[in-house]
Amino acid sequence: MLDSRLRSFRVGLARSLRLRVLLLVLAAFVAVAIPAALSFNWLVNSTVVKLGTLFAEKQVLYDRSRGLEALMREVALAETLSRSPAILAWTGDEADPDKQVRGIAELEHFRLAFRDRSYFLAIGGSGHYYFNDARNSFAGSQLRYALDPANPRDGWYYKTAALGAGCQLNVDNDDNLKVTKVWINCVIREGSRTLGILGTGIDLTSFIHEVVNTDQPGIDTMFVDRFGAVQAVRDASKIDFHSLTKDAGNKKTVFQLVDGDVDRANLAEMLRNVSERDGKVEARFVEVGGHQMLVGVGYRDRLGWYNVTFMDVDKIIDRSLFVPIGLLLALVMVVAAGLITLLFKRVVLDRLERAEAALAEVEAGNLSARVDDGGKDEIGRLANALTRMAASVRDNTATLEAAVEERTEQLRRIAYLDPMTGILNRRGFAEAFRPCAAECASRGLRIGLLLLDVDHFKAINDARGHSIGDTVICEVAQRLAAVVRKQDICARWGGDEFVVLVSDCTDQTLADLSARILDTLRAQPVTLADGTKLRITTSIGGHLLGESEGLDTAAHKADLALYAAKRAGRNRTVMYDAAVHGAGGASRVA
Repeated sequence: MLDSRLRSFRVGLARSLRLRVLLLVLAAFVAVAIPAALSFNWLVNSTVVKLGTLFAEKQVLYDRSRGLEALMREVALAETLSRSPAILAWTGDEADPDKQVRGIAELEHFRLAFRDRSYFLAIGGSGHYYFNDARNSFAGSQLRYALDPANPRDGWYYKTAALGAGCQLNVDNDDNLKVTKVWINCVIREGSRTLGILGTGIDLTSFIHEVVNTDQPGIDTMFVDRFGAVQAVRDASKIDFHSLTKDAGNKKTVFQLVDGDVDRANLAEMLRNVSERDGKVEARFVEVGGHQMLVGVGYRDRLGWYNVTFMDVDKIIDRSLFVPIGLLLALVMVVAAGLITLLFKRVVLDRLERAEAALAEVEAGNLSARVDDGGKDEIGRLANALTRMAASVRDNTATLEAAVEERTEQLRRIAYLDPMTGILNRRGFAEAFRPCAAECASRGLRIGLLLLDVDHFKAINDARGHSIGDTVICEVAQRLAAVVRKQDICARWGGDEFVVLVSDCTDQTLADLSARILDTLRAQPVTLADGTKLRITTSIGGHLLGESEGLDTAAHKADLALYAAKRAGRNRTVMYDAAVHGAGGASRVA
């Protein structure tokens, strides 16, 4: 039984070139590829992950100390101010002038301590918003405006107040004060009662320059809030301004920068993990823009912000470290390629070369030549089939060439016709223009151009739908084709515009044909599918071409005249006059 199976296998192997080549290729690659692949994967992965992770953790800690510590001081000052007795007394009884004086004095005192030299205070009872800046621009008039619950731009106050005690950071643009900052919003509370919100801000541009920008290639640092909304990043277009007042679906988040759902879930898990313990750092690989990036995440609980750093390991880790591995793999692949090439040459190419030589004789006219191979596998059977097919090759070639030529001509005709109306399209009109213009020029005749479009066609489309617009276009094409002379050419120029080439033409001929077209199109309304009737009119711009004038120039002049017809009230013809319309022409009228 074993001998029988072995013989069957040998017969199958002798008859199948594919099987022999496959076995040989697999054997060669198994011999050299497995050790190389294992060595490469182990060295590269272990080195990149280890070095990249260590670098990511250090980079996140560096970014946090460089960036968030600056904010921590401002938050600490704002929290101290929110607990000030003078502020608590004033926000609890804003109408008391003495308390107001002490409260504003306290604000002005802290203003000089804040980095931005500015502060704001929103009192919950009245909605009054107080502000002063580094230039002391509003001294004596710190009350700037009143918050409005119905104004979405004031939603930051009510969203922050609803979060309870503490301070929140928000990147926002104050439309009233015309400033964009990283705002520090601290809630003023007395017991369970919210009295208002105060804080300061840091100019967004300077914050990004000092904190986010880095000269290190391959590193992109950003800060995001608890929802993942981007608060600070080098590319300001990615910042989620007004994030406090936005719904979750409208936020610009760090998750949108990551490609796949799995990587987004991993990034969300990292944010949760680091938020459970302030000071913890995590790093993983995710795909961003089709490229693997190492992302590191840290968290500062007091600010409610995460610092997220994306690192391109290829730019950070010197790839020369892997040159020995690359050389090893190159050597392995050269050896494998050489072995496969040698085997493939002996098993396939040499035999195909002999078959090619025999086929060259057949191609030269020696149909009695044979493709002798002697093998029983695929190439041998192919050689026999080629011998049988040689006699019919030329007959089939001639038949195929005739069919291709006929089909090419059909496709050419299709390319020059407008599929909706059946008349020439713009390309077909351009092709027809050249021989017509050449013939008229040789006979000393002039040609004219009429460019027309349907008046108020956009309104028809908008009011009745595009299917009714298509019906109007087809009806205009039919009437236009019926009214022009046999020697003239009409075509659909594009959209609701049509063009007519008038051969053997004078000014009077062009004017008469234009009048007939206007009368034909406006004489009878278009009957729609539901039986209703729609009256249409057109505007026409005409131009009698000068000697050697091309289609583009003529169409431009006719277009200028068409615009003039629109401006004059539509449903009329205007002939191009250089003195009137000039090179710039009239402005288009819809």
